[in-house]
This record gives sequence, C-alpha cells and structure tokens, in this order.
Amino acid sequence: MVCGASERLGVNRLGMRCVAEFVDTPSSKLSGMIHHASLPVVDLERSAALYDAALAALGYRRVLNALGFVGYGVEDGKDKLALKQTTQSEPAAPGFHLALAAPSREAVDAFYAAALLHGATDNGRPGLRAHYGPRYYAAFIIDLDGHRIEVVHNG
Repeated sequence: MVCGASERLGVNRLGMRCVAEFVDTPSSKLSGMIHHASLPVVDLERSAALYDAALAALGYRRVLNALGFVGYGVEDGKDKLALKQTTQSEPAAPGFHLALAAPSREAVDAFYAAALLHGATDNGRPGLRAHYGPRYYAAFIIDLDGHRIEVVHNG
C-alpha cells in the first residue's frame, strides 16, 4: 500500500504498513539500477588474479586496491564490483547469480576462457540461449568461492 502525502512512511492512518510513492525521475538522469556489488572471498590474491584476467575481457580493470579489498571498474576510485577478503565465504542461495554485460560474443568467450584458466568451474559453456531470446549469448562460471557468475551479450 502506498502512503498518502500526510501519512508517516511505514504506517498509514489505518495502521497498515505502506511505502513512499515512487518519485518520477527521467530515465536520462538514471545511471543504472545497481551501484556496486561485493563478493566475499577467502583467498583474495587467487580470486583477484581470476577477476583481473576475466574482467579485462569485458573492459574492466582494478580501480581500487587496499588491504583486504580489490575493486573493479573503468574509472579510478569508482568500483562497480568488489572482492572483499573474509575468513569464510559462502555462495548465495541457489537461484542467485551475478550477470555481467559483455560488449560482444568474443568478450563472453574471452571472459569464460580466462576464468577457467584461473581456476573457475564451468557452469555453462559460451553459446546462444534461445530460451532467453534470439540474440542472448552467455556463459556461466562458478568462481573460487562458489559464486555463480554469468557473462552475457544480448546484441
């Protein structure tokens, strides 16, 4: 239920939970739905080597490097994907995966090959996935900590 203008966020005048109305923002001012994502990893050095190589195929590089933390993106200091050192890492529940956009089918292939070369496990070879659309070309890997990663070109 949407809160009315005079209602407190969270509870309306009838005592029912409500949420604030969506503020209409022109799509030209939106920069993307996800600001960044972080993945916990047990062995930061090994995981960073995997992601250094695989993400390079998509045009990303290390943009942040600190004790226990590596960030990837295109602009220094502005990471979009981070690896964070932890003593224990558990992959997300079945059904969750992180899908990364690729600029081309060749980039999908290169990401996949680089990831496998650095210890990732195959979870779906590169290829068309017609059930997602006629141009949906993707590959799937499981990284060193069990995180399910998809890379996709839909062009």
